[in-house]
Amino acid sequence: MDDTSLTTLSESPEDPFSIYQSASAVLDDHGRVVAWSEQATSLLGHRADEVLGRPLREVLVADGDEALIAEAVAACLRERGWFGLLPVRHSAGHRVYVGFRARRVQRLDSTVEWLLVGSRAEDVVQWEVDRAVLDGFFRRSPVGVAVLGPDLRLLRVNRAIARFGGLPAEAYPGLRTSDFLLGPDAQLVEERLRSVLETGQPVIFAEQPCRLQRDPQKELIVSVSAFRMQDPSGRVLGVTEIIEDVTDRHRARRRLALLNEAGTRIGSTLDVARTARELAEAAVPALADALSVDLLEPVTHGEEPAPDAVGPLRRTAVRSVRPEALQVLYPLGHLFSFPEQTAQGRCLAERRSVLQPAVEVDREWFLVDPERADRMIALGVHSLMVVPLAARGVVLGLVCFWRWQRPEPFEEDDLTLAEEFAARAALCIDNARRYTQEHQAAVALQRSLLPSEVPEHPAVDTAHRYLPAQASTGVGGDWFDVIPLSGLRVALVVGDVVGHGMHASATMGRLRAAVHTLAHLDLAPDEVLARLDDLVDHLATEQRQADAGAPQIVGATCLYAIYDPVSRHCAMARAGHPPPTVLGPDGRVRLIDLPAGLPLGVGGLPFETADLELDEGSLLALCSDGLLLADHRDIDQGLALLRTVLAGPARSLEHTCKAVEDAMLPERPPDDVTLLLGRTRVLAAEKVATWELSADPTAAGRARALVTDQLTEWGLEELAFVTELIVSELVTNAYRYAGGPVLLRLIRHTHLICEVSDTSSTSPHLRQARSTDEGGRGLFLVAQLSERWGTRYGRNGKTIWAEQPLSTAAPNARNGETRPS
Repeated sequence: MDDTSLTTLSESPEDPFSIYQSASAVLDDHGRVVAWSEQATSLLGHRADEVLGRPLREVLVADGDEALIAEAVAACLRERGWFGLLPVRHSAGHRVYVGFRARRVQRLDSTVEWLLVGSRAEDVVQWEVDRAVLDGFFRRSPVGVAVLGPDLRLLRVNRAIARFGGLPAEAYPGLRTSDFLLGPDAQLVEERLRSVLETGQPVIFAEQPCRLQRDPQKELIVSVSAFRMQDPSGRVLGVTEIIEDVTDRHRARRRLALLNEAGTRIGSTLDVARTARELAEAAVPALADALSVDLLEPVTHGEEPAPDAVGPLRRTAVRSVRPEALQVLYPLGHLFSFPEQTAQGRCLAERRSVLQPAVEVDREWFLVDPERADRMIALGVHSLMVVPLAARGVVLGLVCFWRWQRPEPFEEDDLTLAEEFAARAALCIDNARRYTQEHQAAVALQRSLLPSEVPEHPAVDTAHRYLPAQASTGVGGDWFDVIPLSGLRVALVVGDVVGHGMHASATMGRLRAAVHTLAHLDLAPDEVLARLDDLVDHLATEQRQADAGAPQIVGATCLYAIYDPVSRHCAMARAGHPPPTVLGPDGRVRLIDLPAGLPLGVGGLPFETADLELDEGSLLALCSDGLLLADHRDIDQGLALLRTVLAGPARSLEHTCKAVEDAMLPERPPDDVTLLLGRTRVLAAEKVATWELSADPTAAGRARALVTDQLTEWGLEELAFVTELIVSELVTNAYRYAGGPVLLRLIRHTHLICEVSDTSSTSPHLRQARSTDEGGRGLFLVAQLSERWGTRYGRNGKTIWAEQPLSTAAPNARNGETRPS
């Protein structure tokens, strides 16, 4: 043997009394040391030349230990050998506890000597513990232990394996695994053990079926761990296998997995029949060989059954592992009732589950339908569970679980699992029944509150998409609007009420009406959002006071933008809503840096308005978070994808909406989706005339002259007289009450719009002047001469505007009649 082998052996853990680890010495019959090993020197520090020929007592016995040593010597002489622990004096002077084995030996000349083999006490104690553990494994351990040789034949098994296999322990040596396990299971065991033998890689807690030849129908699952055995030289001796019966744990884990799977599969839609089918798919074949779901007739129509109803029932779902079983069970859609004495009848009458582990041929339920009973007997039905479908205190129907192919009968744990399945399905079925009625009402309400169509507007071309959430989520609170404003301006609005259901739709309708009202007041975007914030807070308070148990309004988001086609100016503000995206006519996409603001109803901070100029042909995209968050994206990912789609090839707005929908909504969205696109237009410069008038008494006269000349240039001389009166009154009011320069602007489109702006923020009021009043008739006259008029406020003052239609006739203020235009 080479030095490498010796080194390997010396480092291998082994018997502390082996020749590689133990210290040894030989004593003559007078107790003198006649042989001393190198290991003894390593253990006790005494060299051979220091101890040879000297009495052992003189060299190794410390003061005070004489009596203990003498007792051990006496026992050794009496028994001709001895094993135990003794204190020994080290060469350094301290005591070392050593485990000794002493044996009497006789030479050829009949002289007697004593062989001493010793090792450190702690090594000996550990070795004894190891031996006790090993002995426990084979004699007392409840976990099975099997030792196999290199040929995978059993060498030894413990008592747990003996009980497991049904043979006495002495019958196993020489057997192979295939001698007492079924072929496929034995093959799997031997493949794993052979791999352990060849590679040295252990197997740890590998679970597998382990069916015994003496009882092949019994389900048995074991956990197997195995490791290779080697002697100190590295020679493979075999493999040790540790086996634990984990059938109960496996079944419990399987039931839990089935329950978790059922939780995800049952109730995926708010459809009664689909939920019943999902229950059947989840339980067959995992729990039962066949299953039938029978619902009380009113439930199938979305109605609530009577509290004491026991029939009739309609078969809503049926499933089996074998097609021939479907000929035994009632078909889908069959309407029937169960007699009271049957298990199903008792289940409905008593509102409790029925477990029949062993179904007997003479049971009443077999006698209900003799022909069908004969076929069930031939099929081999042997076990039944009947579980009521009950939700919110109302029984909706029942579920029957059958077994004939699987030999194990149903047990209490199976019934518990079946009841969990049924409870989940019953709740989903009841939700679907309730949803049918509520959804119809909510959809009708939502459709009546959303805009039926978006009006055309000279400031923008628009297109939109509104996709309601999937049915299981319920109607939502998204809305959008395109609202015409004065001066050919337009307001683009997108909002989202938090939550789903009728309360969200109702809140959406109230907010949309409020936005229309505020828009027609010509308020700035931040002011509109501030008023909406107060309204949402008021609505929430009102709702809490009215019905604290009803779903509460928890806020809303909104984006409000105003675009002016004359100045190309766009002002916008948002309240917790996703920011808008702008695609310039050059194809560049930019995200507007618009302060987010808090959602409506949160309050506490003012909203901010962002101002920007948009080139003609710019595309403004407003959307709800339902579009951005679809397909499990976050907001940033959604905005990036939206920008990518908008920057695609030039297309019409309708085709752009379709492209966004196809790219960002691969499936029906879980939340409402709103998308509003607006492509900006710019009013031609020749259709707008603007003058700045100084604040002096001649301002009104100059304004009339300027207006007359401009209308003549536009070919609208027939509107000159009325327009002169309107402009004269508005400029005069500005001169009299505002002071400072006055800005006069005419806009020609489908209407003629007159605007007079001043630096005052005083609000004008329309009133009916008395006959004795010298003034107060200006705005009254403007209101009579124009189709619409109003006031809007800006940062530097106010603007009073009036519109006249460019129609075939115009009002004649001289005689109160109309004249051709």
